[in-house]
Amino acid sequence: MIKHIAFIMDGNRRWATQQGMLKVLGHKEGVNTVQKVADFCLKKEIPYLSLYTFSLENFKRSEAEKNYLFSLLINESDSLLKELTEKKVRASFVGERSLFPKKVMPVCEKLERETKDFDKLHINFLFCYGARQEIISGVKKIAKKVKSGELSEQDIDETVFNNNLWTHKFPEPELIVRTGGQSRLSNFLLYQAAYSELCFLDYMWPDLDQHKLEEIYVNYIETKRNFGV
Repeated sequence: MIKHIAFIMDGNRRWATQQGMLKVLGHKEGVNTVQKVADFCLKKEIPYLSLYTFSLENFKRSEAEKNYLFSLLINESDSLLKELTEKKVRASFVGERSLFPKKVMPVCEKLERETKDFDKLHINFLFCYGARQEIISGVKKIAKKVKSGELSEQDIDETVFNNNLWTHKFPEPELIVRTGGQSRLSNFLLYQAAYSELCFLDYMWPDLDQHKLEEIYVNYIETKRNFGV
């Protein structure tokens, strides 16, 4: 059984170009794929879903594209909340919250607040997220606790380290899937991916459908995971 599946949602802009559309419109189509993936997780009773929604590196993109992405989240928030509420799905935003755009923060907080008691599925939107930055943040928190006397050096183990990460509220993913034809993690869940199965797909994120999701799921179930044994 899969408890946690994570996706690097790559290829929205290239998909739009292939369709003869403006690149940014691929992101809107990508929202529809998010709904398909969430429905699949509900069907398979997968309790945790993580989506690489906006990386810290994405801040390097043009102001026009960033504004479109942030406005898309704001404009889709009401329909998203309605969908989450109907299906009893909890939403969390995981990342460097000090960098959340001011106009987006209230939307994130509302979605988290209004869905905090749901338990059919927990969707983590990794937003303003970078794995290296998460690790550094965790190290700083631990160092501060050691300095204050809250922790001793001997107390530090994997559990303590994990509890100081942004992602401490959800389990490590058994499966990480990346669409878009690239075979790299791009600063996504580097610490948590130690024992994850990695699945790299040639097609773009908007091309992911229920049939392809079923193939991904079956391939994982048929994989033997030895964990060094």
